[in-house]
Amino acid sequence: MAKIHVLDEHIANQIAAGEVVERPASVVKELVENAIDAGSTRIEVSVEEGGLQSIRVKDNGSGIEPEDCETAFYRHATSKIANGRDLFQITSLGFRGEALPSIAAVSKVSMLTATADDGKGRLIDIEGGKLLRNEDSPAGRGSDLAVKELFYNTPARLKYMKSIQTELGHISDAMYRMALAHPDISFTLHHNSNQLLHTLGNGDLLQVIAAVYGTSAAKAMLPVAAEDPDYRISGYISRPEWTRSNRNAITTIVGGRYIRSNGLNAAILRAYHTLLPINRFPLLVLDLDMHPSLVDVNVHPAKLEVRFSKEIELYAFVEDQLRKVLLGQSLIPRPVKETLGPKGSSSFIQEQFAFSKGSPPLPGKEQAAADPAAVQSLGVQQGPLPAGGFTGSGDNTAARPAGTPLPGAYPAAGETRAAAGAGGTREAAGSYSSYGSKSNAAPQGSGSAGNGRYTPPAASFPRAQLPSAEAVWAPAADGDTGLPPFPELNYIGQHHGTYIVAQNDGALYLIDQHAAHERVNYEFYYEKFGRPEEASQELLLPITLEFTPSESRQLSERLHWFQQAGVYLEHFGGQTFLVRSLPYWFPDGDEKAVIEEMAEWVLSERHIDLAKLREKSSILCSCKASIKANQKLTEHEVESLLVRLAACRQPYTCPHGRPIVISFSAYDLEKLFKRVM
Repeated sequence: MAKIHVLDEHIANQIAAGEVVERPASVVKELVENAIDAGSTRIEVSVEEGGLQSIRVKDNGSGIEPEDCETAFYRHATSKIANGRDLFQITSLGFRGEALPSIAAVSKVSMLTATADDGKGRLIDIEGGKLLRNEDSPAGRGSDLAVKELFYNTPARLKYMKSIQTELGHISDAMYRMALAHPDISFTLHHNSNQLLHTLGNGDLLQVIAAVYGTSAAKAMLPVAAEDPDYRISGYISRPEWTRSNRNAITTIVGGRYIRSNGLNAAILRAYHTLLPINRFPLLVLDLDMHPSLVDVNVHPAKLEVRFSKEIELYAFVEDQLRKVLLGQSLIPRPVKETLGPKGSSSFIQEQFAFSKGSPPLPGKEQAAADPAAVQSLGVQQGPLPAGGFTGSGDNTAARPAGTPLPGAYPAAGETRAAAGAGGTREAAGSYSSYGSKSNAAPQGSGSAGNGRYTPPAASFPRAQLPSAEAVWAPAADGDTGLPPFPELNYIGQHHGTYIVAQNDGALYLIDQHAAHERVNYEFYYEKFGRPEEASQELLLPITLEFTPSESRQLSERLHWFQQAGVYLEHFGGQTFLVRSLPYWFPDGDEKAVIEEMAEWVLSERHIDLAKLREKSSILCSCKASIKANQKLTEHEVESLLVRLAACRQPYTCPHGRPIVISFSAYDLEKLFKRVM
């Protein structure tokens, strides 16, 4: 008995649909590409419930002849290619003839189309691959396809669809890419009657970038235009100060289609080498024009991957031309905030207020600026500083006398401003001394110097009472940390303005000053984010943020999470949001950057919980507020940092998991110098 047989056509269509129709976004992409191939200048897309309930694509293109309407739904029926030679010079977006039959096999499709404006059209209905109706019907020029109940007859596929917001995100992304690839076509996207995208179709790519990413992104773009005998590139790339946290804003276009190419992405990032922070990526829209014979688009069923004939030459050309554009610009970022000029030019000063009951107002910026030994150069005035800690401007200025309050220094948890300003301490049994060792009572009065180390009041460094979270180390219930005590260290010097060199009787120590300060700030901010509402204050001038249309829609539904962090963000309309108030202890000058990164994280997470939000926000703030590498510190500043580090609950790694301290024992050094063999 024969074991091999030909599959039923309906089953074959369902299998083919699995390759072409992966999710609702695949349907949108295929139908819009057909509309583009039909010469449309206006394409309207409407979806409901993330495309699972309904997808409708309407265009003003050439339409389909009445006698071709039924044939268009046959497998491999196409008007784009006629013979094998055409595969080597494809100029259309669709060519295989798989889209319409694959979509019709797993949904209910209705198509109304006409080739002229005489009012005569054709209506065809197909359900699950079966033709139900094919008749004349009044219609305007173009095509109107409605796809309903996608995957209604393939429950296994429907089961693995993501949430409505996730599917809508994929649809929006596909529409953004096609709008960027065809600025001469007007695109409109609606979801449940809400408009998410609208472009004018006037050929201005910068206008499309503004519609997708916002006007601030469009203003940060640099034009690119170059050609050689084989290739021509055009488009826009962002200045290095405008970055994203992922590669999603990199759009490369070949032959009018968005493509994914690891090689091209690598060439683009090489062009930005040393110009971008770690794990930050540019916004880029790059159109590559070449002879069709130099690219093979018939590699992937979804046509997202292509194969280049001269890929090494192409990558080198792209890298070289982008690098020339970047290095030909003045890449000094413009100041975000105005400051008081020498001629008294106007600016706004955001005053700070104390929110704890009975506490006097915090010192203003004028008071901090009046003190030449203020801590502004280190950017650390947000933290609960020790009395007399972190002074100077990076040079060898005299240390502030012990017990003298710092302008802008906040009191430690549970301590009033008056007590902190006077250098007073609280008596507490079992408090921690300067280097983390436990003592029976906190010393009274100001700090004291001894054994070459500065010892501030123990109460200035309380162990923060932080609620435990998954990513945060929590102490035992009896107050014992469970970690070995932080070593007592004698400061020796600073290596390359980055590493603190210290020693004790047993070893030589190197401390990463940025990682150490990150840990100190992290524990401070984590404690503060536990009660942000107590510190939130209204801004004189709101901070303006812009997002893509789909991001704006998602963000407007998650604004309550920002309030949990003390940030009051409101939808101002369209793609614009305003930050009305935020905690006064946010890193000065980096408020906008921190909130933007918080927004990117909130948008990227499917399930948000308060502990994770608090953790992420604390890490963002601690990194922005910390001293950096190649920053010279005075001996007094180093000793204050070591004291604060020793008072941390977990002083051995930074919030990102990098080590803070490494050591070389005496035996290690003796082996290195061959004193022992």
